[in-house]
Amino acid sequence: MPTLVLVAVAGFVAQLVDGSLGMAFGVTATTGLLTVGTAPAVASASVHLAEVGTAVASGASHWRLGNVDWRIVAWLALPGAVGGFAGATMLASLASEAARPWMAVMLVGLGLYVLLRFSLGASPVRTRTLSARGHRWLVPLGLAAGFIDATGGGGWGPMSTSTLLSSGRVSPRHAIGSVTTSETVVSLAASVGFLTTLGGDMLSVTVIVGLLIGGVLAAPLAAWVVRSLPTRLIGVGAGGLIILTNVRVVLGAVGVVGTTSTVLTVLFGVVWIAVLGRALRSVFAERAASASEPASTESDVVPLQAHHDRS
Repeated sequence: MPTLVLVAVAGFVAQLVDGSLGMAFGVTATTGLLTVGTAPAVASASVHLAEVGTAVASGASHWRLGNVDWRIVAWLALPGAVGGFAGATMLASLASEAARPWMAVMLVGLGLYVLLRFSLGASPVRTRTLSARGHRWLVPLGLAAGFIDATGGGGWGPMSTSTLLSSGRVSPRHAIGSVTTSETVVSLAASVGFLTTLGGDMLSVTVIVGLLIGGVLAAPLAAWVVRSLPTRLIGVGAGGLIILTNVRVVLGAVGVVGTTSTVLTVLFGVVWIAVLGRALRSVFAERAASASEPASTESDVVPLQAHHDRS
């Protein structure tokens, strides 16, 4: 029962972040599972099995609302499935002690990406879709994102959604809806890879059920959070937390231990708090500027940050 509660808390926090940002369920959940002592391959496999269910429900919701571009799904999901299966097979083949530093490095990198993505401001996104030629770059994107998602325990959303949005060629709602729908196929392929290599006996029903319970309980609260708290703060907070909970493992892997490791970890914590303060000041400045300007007319350029705040 204590394990179920701890895992449910990890799933709750992960869904709270994912429901607020449209990304980072896998990264956050995997970090939580590793923190409570779950083996890396088992953690990633459990997260992906749980994500099959959550992604189906989320994808269906986006489809009903017309947020899915099925051409993007087709070009992104299949390469993502190949990358996910390959990443799962590689991670499951590593010994637990060898896999933990590798996954910690991946999580720190993904956490840094999320932290920078939500602390450096926003760029305009034009509400149009990809051309026929533009779909081709979705193949390497899907392969890379799927591989990173499986080996890092997450990363499909941060890498795929942010890349599509930063391209300026996909409307925000179609980028998020299409990536979320594609995740069903990627998570399923990664799960098959883990089950093929690890076998079902290695997985814990408690962990998988706990993630699902926590995710379901967090879903309505996440909807409230996304309306109440600035997305910039949530992103900076989540990214920094992911780094903080994994950085000591990375430092230990390169031989930095003891007092030096503690000092560097505390130093990052101080920098993180400073970035959070800067993000908070930026939010207040944006709101003050918005309040002082007259309502603007609708155009085909949508600020990325405003979109995140609405979603």
